Amino acid sequence: MSTRKKRLNRRIIASNLAEAIEELERLRDLASTGKLNVARLQVGLGHAYLHLNFAWNIRFVPTSQYAALTDSQFKKWGRYPSGIEKL
Repeated sequence: MSTRKKRLNRRIIASNLAEAIEELERLRDLASTGKLNVARLQVGLGHAYLHLNFAWNIRFVPTSQYAALTDSQFKKWGRYPSGIEKL
């Protein structure tokens, strides 16, 4: 195992956090104007969670690997992180 410290991929983390924030702001705006329904809430929260999960799961993934995302990686990185509860 390498003793070299892993580097955070801050660019990809920031991009995914920005996507999650934008979705949450859309949901907030819909809720505050009385236009939010259950279907939109479900889709919107699912989208926001996907990006939050990605932000954590890809934190050490090189941009080149992220850019060539496979279907398998999308499913894996989009899942709720198993190690985050330890924080």
